[in-house]
Amino acid sequence: MTLSPVQQELAIAVVKVLVLFNALLGLFSVMTWAERRLLAFMQFRLGPNRTGPVGILQPVADGIKLFFKEELIPAGANKWVFVAAPALAIFTAFLSIAVVPYGGTVTLPRGGLFAFLPDWLEGREIQLQIADLDVGLLFIFAISSLGVYGIVLAGWAAGNKYTLLGGLRSSAQMFSYELALGLSWVGVILLAGSFRIGDIVSAQAGGFWHWNFVQQVVGFAVYLVAATAEVNRTPFDLPEAETELVAGFHTEYSSMRFALLQMAEYVNMITVAAVGANLFFGGWLSPVPFLPDSPLWFFAKMFAALFFFIWLRGTLPRLRYDQLMAFGWKVLVPLATLNILLTAAWVTFVPPGWPFR
Repeated sequence: MTLSPVQQELAIAVVKVLVLFNALLGLFSVMTWAERRLLAFMQFRLGPNRTGPVGILQPVADGIKLFFKEELIPAGANKWVFVAAPALAIFTAFLSIAVVPYGGTVTLPRGGLFAFLPDWLEGREIQLQIADLDVGLLFIFAISSLGVYGIVLAGWAAGNKYTLLGGLRSSAQMFSYELALGLSWVGVILLAGSFRIGDIVSAQAGGFWHWNFVQQVVGFAVYLVAATAEVNRTPFDLPEAETELVAGFHTEYSSMRFALLQMAEYVNMITVAAVGANLFFGGWLSPVPFLPDSPLWFFAKMFAALFFFIWLRGTLPRLRYDQLMAFGWKVLVPLATLNILLTAAWVTFVPPGWPFR
């Protein structure tokens, strides 16, 4: 069967989407197990250790349980919005990661284990990214901004005061910290001269001393805090605060709708870790010039960031809401603005060829 060039590109894109979708589902399951195990060890507990070797099948058991649980909708809920909110949350979460590259390009070998490939695919260069947009960062920022609607609608539609308060907290928190998050990217964009994530990674080639983590320490610190708040992770998990809001915006959700909301949170956390690895740690580039670049470097950096999120949850207490908002507006935004001014001055007045330039 002969495919036209357009059909070939479409077939490659479909395969990429299917592979990434299933990889994220698997990573979500592994992350739920890893977080529970790591938190247990940090707190001198055992964690899940009965279902399968070292409890590795616990996510499978949880999935089966959630799948067969009854779907409950409160009598006073707006049923259409209540059902649509988890779908919106998971849709925006998966869409955000579509433009995140996890490697350069690979050439499919001929013959051997790849003998099953069609002739038109053998020896073809495949980009390890679903969509390579020139405005990739703007796309992520736009889609992640829509993600807040899933949580807000979930909190409002349930007709419960606790869920409503959780949704309102989430909207105020995300709107506030999105500003700092976007400003933390500006310094990186100025250094690379591009909104394309691949160009930003390429600008960090030559060793870890060229990584934006070294050149943009303030920007990275702002990104780390703002991104943690954006994905509602401890110590910024105010929308879910169990102590005063039961479970926040997802209090009334059960079965697979609850699973979708949890999946959206973890996929967003994976996206934040992947974007941070690309923007500040060289993505798939090797930390030293004598080692080859590889997607394995990207995954190592991403998993290190995911471990850091889990570590935060096991270490820090939850902030008060007034502390959360004050820190975002009075500390992060001024710091990010100062970083932009300093970076602009550096790019304008320091000639290329100088150290760290």
